Amino acid sequence: MGQHIHFIGIGGISMSTLAAIAKTRGNTVTGSDRTPTALTERLTKELGIPVFCPQRAGNAQGADLVVYTAAIAKENPELSDALERGIPCISRSKYLGQIMKDYPVRIGVSGTHGKSSTTAMLASVFMQAHADPTVACGAEIPEFGGAYRLGGGEHFIYEACEYKDSFLDFCPSVALMLNMELDHVDYYRSIEQMEESYVKSVKEAGAAIVNWDDRHVRNAVSKLRGVWVVKTAVNRSDADYTAVNIDMKKGFASFDVMNESRRLCRVTLRVPGAHHVRNALCAAAAAHVCGLSERDISEGLNAYTGIARRFEYKGEYKGAKIFDDYAHHPTEIAATLETARELVGSAGRVLCVFQPHTYSRTAELFDGFVEALAKADKLFLAPIYAAREKNTYGVTSEDLAERIPGAQYVENFEEIARALEEELREGDILLTMGAGIAYRTGEILLGKS
Repeated sequence: MGQHIHFIGIGGISMSTLAAIAKTRGNTVTGSDRTPTALTERLTKELGIPVFCPQRAGNAQGADLVVYTAAIAKENPELSDALERGIPCISRSKYLGQIMKDYPVRIGVSGTHGKSSTTAMLASVFMQAHADPTVACGAEIPEFGGAYRLGGGEHFIYEACEYKDSFLDFCPSVALMLNMELDHVDYYRSIEQMEESYVKSVKEAGAAIVNWDDRHVRNAVSKLRGVWVVKTAVNRSDADYTAVNIDMKKGFASFDVMNESRRLCRVTLRVPGAHHVRNALCAAAAAHVCGLSERDISEGLNAYTGIARRFEYKGEYKGAKIFDDYAHHPTEIAATLETARELVGSAGRVLCVFQPHTYSRTAELFDGFVEALAKADKLFLAPIYAAREKNTYGVTSEDLAERIPGAQYVENFEEIARALEEELREGDILLTMGAGIAYRTGEILLGKS
């Protein structure tokens, strides 16, 4: 039997994945979180991992190693107690960095938007090629029954989160850089700071697959030295891999993947949204660089059906289709609402329930939220999901509602669901959106259908 590893914040998607991987690698695993979640219940029921709620001193007693998330402060009673006991304590990212060193090919996916989707796309391609990848994603993949997959010892495909520079603890041999936009404003104070971090995150990689359409990515790449840069683009001709002959039908894209002047394959996506063309193109380029065949790339991307909380279809209520999406940045919100508009056509309306995520992001990107959320025909705003923060920014969801025509602030999801019972009609699309718990609105409605 291996080490006893205790995970503080085990209820998060990334930490639950690491805990499950640690358990399957033969370690004794325990964990804790503030409150029980569906993920903590699954860890206990399916893997027999004891989870303590809430977090308190003594929970980590007897552990050989403590792993904690970036959101855990040093003042956390459980972490400070573990440190006092002399138990080695490392961050989630450092632990993940240690695990991946066992794999010769390490494919890391970074970017402000699209990391989870592109990670899952790559997993689909490598599985199509029978490469038996190990995968650590930031969202649940239906085919896996979770956010991870334990495969062979050759390929490790993972999502490289930039929050608090976590991805600097990783060691990709192939690094994808999808896009770059100011986010996590409680840590990153400027886009220049982000560019510097992204450069550091890929400087030891053998190859960097980059979205050449993104100007901040181009700025960052210009500072790279000694790394093979592979450029992908939709709107530029000076790239190594391009998407051409793009055809959008009712929100779904098909396109040709070109490697310089050579056509590799045709891709027909089964997930809606024009933004997925760039994600799929980056995945295709990375897979091709790793030696996978054109056929495996095409069939793997064609087989990809999406991940949890990314325009995920949940059901129907009174003829209105309900989708849930994790979008919590203005750019993501705009893309998601535009995708819904493509799907609904002229037959119905796009209604949205949105819960802002963190006070810092809401305050710093306020005008962007106003512009993006105005794309909905009807908007319900829930109170801000605080996550790790206190409201020192003086911002509220009511402030957003006052700026967006037709928006309505409602105190809780039960009240929003009651309002939607009267509002929804056949042909509409309802989007529950945000990184918090806006999905509860859909659960309430579908429980009554």
